[in-house]
Amino acid sequence: MRVISGKFGGRKLKPVSGKQTRPTTDKVRGALFNMIGPYFESKNHFLDLYAGSGAVAIEAISRGMGKATLVDKSYLAIKSINENIQIDQNYNEHFEILKLDSKQALKKFSQNNEKFDYVFLDPPYQKQKMVEELNNLYSLKLLNQNAYVICETDNQVNLKDDIEHFELVKQKDYGLTIVSIYQLK
Repeated sequence: MRVISGKFGGRKLKPVSGKQTRPTTDKVRGALFNMIGPYFESKNHFLDLYAGSGAVAIEAISRGMGKATLVDKSYLAIKSINENIQIDQNYNEHFEILKLDSKQALKKFSQNNEKFDYVFLDPPYQKQKMVEELNNLYSLKLLNQNAYVICETDNQVNLKDDIEHFELVKQKDYGLTIVSIYQLK
C-alpha cells in the first residue's frame, strides 16, 4: 500500500494487522480520487467513517484537503492510522482520529455541528447498509452544500440511482469492488 499522488505520493503505508479489514486497493483509491478531484482545496473536510489503515483519508490530505476525520472502532486500525499519519510533520492539524463505532461518531459530529465536504463509506461488506448511512448523514445535517458521499461496495451490492436527497453522479465497477459517488441535492 502506498499514497498514490500529491504531496505524499509514493510513500508506503502500513496495513492493519490481521484479516479484519479489507483495504481499498491502490488502483481503486487512485481511481476514486480521479473521479472526484483529483486535487482539492484546503478548506475541504473529509470523513472516512470506517478508516482501517487510514489510506483513503491520507490520500485526501496528500491531494490538498485541509482536514480528515478518521473513525474506526478497532484498536489495531487506530494503531495503524497513528503510524501512517506520521508521514505528515504537521499531522495534528490535518487529522482527527476517533476510536468509535460509526453510529456514535455520527451522533458526536451532529452534537458538535460538524459538517463534511466528502464522506467515504466502506464498511465491512457483511454490514453494508449504505442507504441507511446516507440517510443518517442527511438527517443529522452532517453534509455541506453539494457534498459528495463515496460508497465502496462489494460487486454483489446494487445501490439505487435514486436515493432520497442524493444524486448518483458516477459509478464504476472494478471487478470485485464498485465505487458509487453520490452528491447531496
